[in-house]
Amino acid sequence: MPVQNAKYDSRSYRAFRLLNTVILLGVIFVTLFPFLNVVAKSFSSEAAISAGEVNLIPKGFNVTTYKVVLGDSAFWTGYRNTIVYTVVATFISLVFTTAFAYVLSKKDLKGRNALVGFAVFTMFFNGGLIPNYILITNLGMKNTIWAVVLPNAINVFNLLVMKSFFEGLPHELEEAGELDGLGTYGILFRIVLPLSKAILATMFLFYAVANWNAWFGAFLYFDDKNLFPVTIYLRNMLAGVTTSDSLGGGTADQTQISSNLRSVTMVLTSLPILCVYPFVQKYFVTGVTLGSVKG
Repeated sequence: MPVQNAKYDSRSYRAFRLLNTVILLGVIFVTLFPFLNVVAKSFSSEAAISAGEVNLIPKGFNVTTYKVVLGDSAFWTGYRNTIVYTVVATFISLVFTTAFAYVLSKKDLKGRNALVGFAVFTMFFNGGLIPNYILITNLGMKNTIWAVVLPNAINVFNLLVMKSFFEGLPHELEEAGELDGLGTYGILFRIVLPLSKAILATMFLFYAVANWNAWFGAFLYFDDKNLFPVTIYLRNMLAGVTTSDSLGGGTADQTQISSNLRSVTMVLTSLPILCVYPFVQKYFVTGVTLGSVKG
């Protein structure tokens, strides 16, 4: 009887793994199909796109639109701005979130509950669009990098995840550091942060993706087109503000450019952040899981 039970359990487990694999492959396909379709359209001819013949494989391969977009100075200006904004904003967000989360993880901190409540309150309520615009303008941050990197420096959800992660670290390690003569900052930089690579990498990914894709703040606070990030360039593509005519090219090329201009721009905009993800992916699941154990 025990042998039969073991055999039954083994078959059940194999069936579960097979079903799980099929479901996950289906989820992967459904998730990747829209992006792969966009990539295929970016390399396809105008005739194939208009006829609806493009799915996952390009039809009538061409790179005309890529050449035109990559030759547009506004695109490269936006790319440069986006890289600068993303690097600066992500660094500031990591510093602020780490510092605040580490403080909130100390259960003996006076006023800790009030600070947590204040942070959570901002998740559901804010000053509104017009008051925020007036505040940024009166602070002299309009048409500066600070208008897009400071207002959203701390994401409360990320803050609470990081706080839970710090609470899960063994308190004995910090006590040992105190016995060795380390102060608060010494414990943070020499003990806590080296043990927090998973959550730091996860927060880096969250903030980098959010900052790379952000466009509304720049659209609201920037008047100078030379300050626009590449997402504004993409937004103009999707809104039809920038057309193939403004990008130049002959009459024959303009039809081709207008057919897959949006696809090309979306691919070029998404590519850098997709290249970053594999380097932090191994920390991603671990960081979110460990940071979500406690409330």
